[in-house]
Amino acid sequence: MTDARLGSVDEFCWMDLKTRDMPGTAAFFSEVLGWSFAVDGEDWRRATKISVGGHRIGSVSDLANPVYPPGTPPHIAYYLAVDEVDGHIEAAASKGARLVVPPFDAGDQGRMAMLLDPLGAAFSLWQPYAFGGWNLPPDLPGAPRRMALACEQPDRARHFYREVLGASLACADFVPSLHPVASAPQWELAVGAEDPDAVAARARVYGPEAVSRTEEPGGPVVRVTSPEGLRFQVRALNP
Repeated sequence: MTDARLGSVDEFCWMDLKTRDMPGTAAFFSEVLGWSFAVDGEDWRRATKISVGGHRIGSVSDLANPVYPPGTPPHIAYYLAVDEVDGHIEAAASKGARLVVPPFDAGDQGRMAMLLDPLGAAFSLWQPYAFGGWNLPPDLPGAPRRMALACEQPDRARHFYREVLGASLACADFVPSLHPVASAPQWELAVGAEDPDAVAARARVYGPEAVSRTEEPGGPVVRVTSPEGLRFQVRALNP
């Protein structure tokens, strides 16, 4: 039995949606998952934050901002909480990871860096200062529940994160890819829903490509995909 949860050290703790269509992204996930998008008046950057049930679950970044290289595709950055970024970078590199963004301090909030794991999946390390990330009640509909990485070598991926973190990522699933894919594997966040089929019905309004449903170990999984390709899993709160 484990008391591990998303947001604790050595687990994923935050997400940032990188989009070129801020209004469209907000409209899609507000309608489909019940998320709220609002500018944080207490943040000097005037950043847009995502909330559900009054609890913050993520942020949104505009790829039109010149800090992003031209042509950067829409994607989701996921942050993995660690006790110390720099040392974990060295450990990750020794196990085959590639450093993409060197470590830097994000003001007084924390220290971060971005890497690609040996299989090509992107992840960011987050060393909390003033901000620790997710701190959510259990079984909150629409809230982060688990992380998942589907790839061709799930045992290799699991071993990498265990070696780098010294922990097993109890709130993450490493599973074989169901279908051959041309692109690199990506971490996916699974959110909980009381009725995943109702979520799927709301997503279908945006077109058949906005939703898919698969039978996987642990029960059915609904995937909702925004018009830009931002994707989340939806799993039943009480399967």
